[in-house]
Amino acid sequence: MRAVVQRVSRAQIAVGSEVVGRIERGLLVLLGVAGTDQEADADYLSEKVAGLRVFEDDAGKMNRAVGEIGGAVLVVSQFTLYGDVRRGKRPSFDAAAPPEQARRLYEYFVERIRAAGLRCETGRFQEMMQVELVNDGPVTILLDSKKNF
Repeated sequence: MRAVVQRVSRAQIAVGSEVVGRIERGLLVLLGVAGTDQEADADYLSEKVAGLRVFEDDAGKMNRAVGEIGGAVLVVSQFTLYGDVRRGKRPSFDAAAPPEQARRLYEYFVERIRAAGLRCETGRFQEMMQVELVNDGPVTILLDSKKNF
């Protein structure tokens, strides 16, 4: 499971003209699910996201997690994080999970974020979405459950 996590001052997701998810200060998480992923991968990544200390404390150091600053999380499914262009310029998505498995693990990930006591908004699975964000910093962190050495 892969995540691109961005610290945002605000973000929203629209499907057509309808805004389906919106947060102010917090984290935007683009989440990709691989065919080999299981609940343990979602557990690992959700714990990392919930505890990620990328918000500044009173001394100006990145030392606070999203819950400590009263922020929220906006999670967007993003199978293209598993696009492989090593053998050309057109991405192959063979490593991405099939939709049923991806939806189950995406929803499980969202449940785990909420179980950590965080407000969590979402996009709509398998929909064309427009994602708007203001990356604060900018701060962008890449997480991969298979690289948790």
